Order: sequence, then C-alpha cells, then structure tokens
Amino acid sequence: MKNDIHPDYHTIKVVMTDGSEFMTRSTYGKEGDILNLDIDPTSHPAWTGSNNQLLDRGGRVSRFKDKFSGFLGS
Repeated sequence: MKNDIHPDYHTIKVVMTDGSEFMTRSTYGKEGDILNLDIDPTSHPAWTGSNNQLLDRGGRVSRFKDKFSGFLGS
C-alpha cells in the first residue's frame, strides 16, 4: 500500500441539533474540531417518521416553488 495517501484520522466532537454531543473519530477537519449538524437522526422526518417540514435554509424551496408555481397548470 502507498504511504501518505490517506487523510489524517483523528478525534472530533459532533453536536446534534438537540444540543447533545459525542466524540468520534473522523477525517473531518483537524484534531479537536467541532462538527455542528443541521439535520440528524433526531430531527429528520425520514428517521423520526413525522411529517414535519425541514427548515428552508437560504430560501431554496420557496424560490423553487415561486419559479415553478404555474408549471403544468397547477
């Protein structure tokens, strides 16, 4: 196997949307960095089984709805 081709594998802190946190090993960032999640298994409808809407970050969904509001006569 080639030397020095893999990224550094180190410990980081992951902060969930509900504020809970845990330590894990990752190639993200550098040793001791914090990864703040916007969506995780505690809040995403696919995992929770709820019909809650996800936050529209940056207005992407509303821009899409405005752009295609009259498409196909709807």
